[in-house]
Amino acid sequence: MKQTKSITKIRSLKKTIQMSYIFLIGIMIIPTIYSVVVLQIHTKQYDDIITNVSNANRINQIAKTDVPNWLWEIVCGKKDFYNDSPYPMIEEIFDGISEMQHHTKSLDNKQKLEVAYRACTTLDNNIKMLENQMYLGSTVTANETSLDEIRTITSLFSDIMQDFILSEIETANETNISIKHSSIILTILQIIIITFSLLVCINGYISVSKSINRPLSDMKELSTQIASGNLDARTKVPDVDELIPLANNMNLMAEQINVLIEKNIEEQKNIQKAEMKALQAQITPHFLYNTFDTIIWLAEEEKTEEVVKITKAFSEFLRISLSRGHEWITISQELDHIKNYLTIQKIRYADILNYDIEVDEEILDYKIIKLVLQPLVENAIYHGIKNKRGRGHLKVTANFTDDTKSSIMFVVTDDGAGFTTERLAEVKNELENASLDAEQLSSVYGLYNVHKKLKLYYGKKTEGLVIESEHKKGSKISFVIPCVAGEQNV
Repeated sequence: MKQTKSITKIRSLKKTIQMSYIFLIGIMIIPTIYSVVVLQIHTKQYDDIITNVSNANRINQIAKTDVPNWLWEIVCGKKDFYNDSPYPMIEEIFDGISEMQHHTKSLDNKQKLEVAYRACTTLDNNIKMLENQMYLGSTVTANETSLDEIRTITSLFSDIMQDFILSEIETANETNISIKHSSIILTILQIIIITFSLLVCINGYISVSKSINRPLSDMKELSTQIASGNLDARTKVPDVDELIPLANNMNLMAEQINVLIEKNIEEQKNIQKAEMKALQAQITPHFLYNTFDTIIWLAEEEKTEEVVKITKAFSEFLRISLSRGHEWITISQELDHIKNYLTIQKIRYADILNYDIEVDEEILDYKIIKLVLQPLVENAIYHGIKNKRGRGHLKVTANFTDDTKSSIMFVVTDDGAGFTTERLAEVKNELENASLDAEQLSSVYGLYNVHKKLKLYYGKKTEGLVIESEHKKGSKISFVIPCVAGEQNV
């Protein structure tokens, strides 16, 4: 019976919290919707008014000043109707009136624009009459009289436009008053919402605190004791049903944590060993298939010398890849490995690939974890050079970092497509994100393997891969390792 009451209490608590959330979300949406709707309405009104006033001023200037001045120069003989026609200005006035009619909501303003449209029509007719007079050879006095009539029409049109502008300004004032009223309503609405929200929050805080504050405090204390090393600590099982499994699990965790720690350490060691073996044995299938296809194609073309060359390079490539199970090889062998790889790729991509290898001979006898350069070279070819137009160049260098000769820098440079700024940031993030599954990294899988391999074998003595790239100009991938004289832990 006691347990039933506890369950009923918890269910009531859940319902209270859920209803509180629904209520808070609902009342917060109200002012947002109201603000958006009112803002859109007022913004549209202001935009129409500003557009109308701007157009009215513009066509008023054209009708009152530009058209009479233009016609005066025609009457004076400085211009003529055929080469310097005033009709485009009249068309601009008609277009402006039509646009204002589209944006105007006031019936009174629409009537004013209709009057303006008729005045503009009269202006157009009078200009045509002046043009006809001048064509028939009328006197200067007659032309000036017609021009005076046109000026009278443009003055009337200007008065109409001024009246229209004043009316639009009055409309803007009415819109401003509406905005003030809406602001007052919104303020009152927000005060009411804040008041109700505070009441809901206070009620929810009191309800939740009474039901779960003490059990959570007990479990927090247990976690603190476990973190400090007291694995004998236990928490009291609470009366709240939803928290009973959590308390039991924490007590069980305290009992099993020592076993889990030891087991986890051992599993991590085994995982790292297995992962490194898999990385060392990795040869991408598409490279094998493509190499065999190339050998077949060369044999069919009876290119015996190139068949021998690529087969020998491929054989050496596989021999160094396997290395009789050794994890460490000399830098000389590692460089031979990429030379064989590049020999094969040079035969396949003769039209697009050139390469150079520059190495300080003093470093050749030092040891290195095998198969760290070839994935970088492969990445430069498949994601850099193949994606650019024309021939690409790849360069591999290896030298001491300074005069102390205690560390060696390897650099693979290409002038291929390069990374965009966004993609470069993504690649760097993927290389550093140890939680990712390597098989889900697609195009940076090889780079991820090399980076992780360097970190596992050299630890803090290397930063891993350092990538520099500029879009459409190429990439540079480098890493620094300490000098190692023999196969050893560093």
